[in-house]
Amino acid sequence: MHIDFAPPSNGTYNNDGSSRQLANYLEHEDLERMEKGIYTEGFFNLKDDNIYKSKVIKDIDSNIGQLLKTDAKFFAIHISPSESELKAMGNTEQEKAEAIKLYIREVFILEYAKNFNKGLSEVDIKFYGKIHFDRNRSDNKLNMHCHLIVSRKDQANKKKLSPLTNHKNTKNGVIKGGFDRVNLFRQAEQGFDKLFGYDRQQPESFGYHNMMKNGSIPKQLKLQEQKIKHSEYKIKINQDNNIDNLLSFNLKNSSLQKDAADNLDSDPFITFISSEANLSQDERLPIIRKPKLKRKKIKR
Repeated sequence: MHIDFAPPSNGTYNNDGSSRQLANYLEHEDLERMEKGIYTEGFFNLKDDNIYKSKVIKDIDSNIGQLLKTDAKFFAIHISPSESELKAMGNTEQEKAEAIKLYIREVFILEYAKNFNKGLSEVDIKFYGKIHFDRNRSDNKLNMHCHLIVSRKDQANKKKLSPLTNHKNTKNGVIKGGFDRVNLFRQAEQGFDKLFGYDRQQPESFGYHNMMKNGSIPKQLKLQEQKIKHSEYKIKINQDNNIDNLLSFNLKNSSLQKDAADNLDSDPFITFISSEANLSQDERLPIIRKPKLKRKKIKR
């Protein structure tokens, strides 16, 4: 699962003014899909689907009480499941889209709210999501992802909430609370695994990638060693399973050969050819064929 916060810019992600430019961008894919007769997904929030863009813009742009002109009014968040994660979320595009919305509503927004350490829950967060199906920007066959526009202010338009702050659970000073992005990524990943019953392997976990990027050299080496041992263990299990399957096949084959041998005395015309791939020369059963009848010569 890849989660990132788009940095503010002077273009699409300019967030010190109206959200109109970002909302317009998020709808660009809909026209292409509609022309091809492919269904589209409108904007959604915690409870509703197919919300009009005009409502999104009005709701985000009006929720800016006590913010200065240069303050961020909203934040853009990208949530991109991996190809293997998407496969665990459904078979069709529509099933995957519904699963992404379920994940955003029941896992991500809840963890987002909790990580401000202000006693907030998912109902306190004002956000709108838009799912994209575009596959042209990735080597993956599946590249469905979700964009979120999240208001800087809570639903009550009272509390300022910034996921880009460097404060974490601050109790003293002007800023109370803060935001723990590392904890958000970890909890969002664990919530995904629980929601979809996803068996996440260590190399695809956030903890592994975070350690390999930011951890000390000894810890990185230890993780690499664990990865190698895990791979060797999986190889051994596969080898053991192959041996068990081979033994099972040989036992079954031997049983068939014994049954055939027992029937030779009762029916001398049975032809049985043993499995030469599994038996030695001495162990092979004889091939018994129906004898040819000699024709008697008629004297003329």
